[in-house]
Amino acid sequence: MTAAEPTGRNPQRSPASLVLHRLEKACGKRPWKTWGPPLDELIATVLSQNTNDANSGAAMDRLQAALPDWNRAADAPLAKVAAAIRPAGLHRQKARSIRGILRRIRADHGAADLGFLRRWPTDRIRQYLLGLPGVGPKTAACVLLFSLRRPVLPVDTHVHRVSRRLGLIGPRTSAEQAHDLLAGVVPAAKVYAFHVLLIQHGREVCHARRPDCAACCLNDFCPSAFTFPAPPRRNSRPMRPPHVSRPAKRKART
Repeated sequence: MTAAEPTGRNPQRSPASLVLHRLEKACGKRPWKTWGPPLDELIATVLSQNTNDANSGAAMDRLQAALPDWNRAADAPLAKVAAAIRPAGLHRQKARSIRGILRRIRADHGAADLGFLRRWPTDRIRQYLLGLPGVGPKTAACVLLFSLRRPVLPVDTHVHRVSRRLGLIGPRTSAEQAHDLLAGVVPAAKVYAFHVLLIQHGREVCHARRPDCAACCLNDFCPSAFTFPAPPRRNSRPMRPPHVSRPAKRKART
């Protein structure tokens, strides 16, 4: 705790800005990066639903190797798309969504490509994406943030959990409601950094069941700090019970 923050709070910073300042100080700054074309990001985000990064990345690589052109993928048999994305899980459901997305875009704009979104205002992009099969608020926000560099905050499970524990949103706020609420408290220029740092914090420190509050750089003002069972310490040996010597057996009197 510094002299500028005698009680863990800086009166000149909003709670979200203070969280970001602490996380940047602990983990380093996160400059805004563009990940790829909007349609690639959209398909990759659909594949990432309900699975981990390794599985969704493998599925995306297999899909692009099997069907390197999105227009060809739109015409491919559903079984071929599903087989390619099997590592992502729920492969039949996701295959229907992906092929439906590609066909809808092509029907609307003549080709399976989302480059035209770069010319649209943010609200219009969001509404168009939400009208595509299998696309919800988080998926639309990922395309806007990571591909189109719009200050829209995706709320995944880590961002949702950490934001609730920090009191940035209410304890009963849903992930869908959190998109709009967090958008009002996170500075637009810092949305990307806030998103990726909260994910990192959620994965490494603020775990779902046993957050490591002792190692948290936010624990002096987090209202949830130390209210959960502490995680087991690494490289620690279990405590042994104290040694108690047994009393000597008395010889029976004859």
